[in-house]
Amino acid sequence: MKIMRRILVATAVAATTLAMAPAAQAAVNPVLAAPYLYQWENPQNPVTVMKATGIKSFTLAFVLSKGNCNPAWDGDRSLTGADITRVNQIRAAGGDAIPSIGGWSGNKLGPTCSSASALAAAYQKVINAGKFTAIDLDIENTDEFQNTGVQDRVMGAIKIVKQNNPGVKVVVTIGTNTSGPDSWGNRFIQRSKDLGAPVDVWAVMPFDFSSGGDMVTMTKSAVTGLKNKVKSVYGLSDDAAWRKSGLSSMNGHTDNAGEVVSVANFKSIVSWANSVHLARVSFWALNRDCDNCAGIGQGQYDFTKANAGFTG
Repeated sequence: MKIMRRILVATAVAATTLAMAPAAQAAVNPVLAAPYLYQWENPQNPVTVMKATGIKSFTLAFVLSKGNCNPAWDGDRSLTGADITRVNQIRAAGGDAIPSIGGWSGNKLGPTCSSASALAAAYQKVINAGKFTAIDLDIENTDEFQNTGVQDRVMGAIKIVKQNNPGVKVVVTIGTNTSGPDSWGNRFIQRSKDLGAPVDVWAVMPFDFSSGGDMVTMTKSAVTGLKNKVKSVYGLSDDAAWRKSGLSSMNGHTDNAGEVVSVANFKSIVSWANSVHLARVSFWALNRDCDNCAGIGQGQYDFTKANAGFTG
């Protein structure tokens, strides 16, 4: 998910702000199958994609800090501007969206906000702006993920958000080794239990492992490691732990030279995810889901069509 996000250069989009759409239809779970769609560099029209693929939800990246713990799309666009217009268009077409807060680079809210309560207030602004029923916290890099103080601040903020919005689902997305979360990921999961922060779904990004190899096998191993950690920390059954776990793959060539998730690989991953009843399957990114956009030969929206087949 790191590719093309290291330089978050966004072009402001002029658009007429639509009246706030009502909350999405209850039948649409915005967490379940929602490929990432970033808003810079001419993103695809999500309604067109919905009609072509059957996908119902999108993970919109990224909400960052505009400074002083003030959230904004890509750190510079209003929370209620063109991005929410896009959310409303998705909802009018029968779908929904989940905002992704964080990412690999940029000025993130976790390190910028001075306390758990301030960070929770920033998350709340995002929820209110889009009437969102779920948020994705993409916690990466040394400033958020590999920082004990920020990890604990994020967990404290989640606890407050869930107290104030019990119906809002919280997804936490982190990196992983082939065997499951690393020591930082294991700490993060444990701290959610220690601090009483009710994370609904833990998702890992099973890529950037090596210069190649069997990505289906490595993905299964990484997500199984996540499931085992979730099972242990929360005292769950295998079935319940699978249903609290998820993944976000990367289509085509990943950041590591030679490592490729093919269309066939992703279809196999989705089939396996259905068999164990994961809570979430996504990929980075819809913007790269076209012939040669991800460095491989494929049909238009092949990965999104496969993602639409994930039913949990």
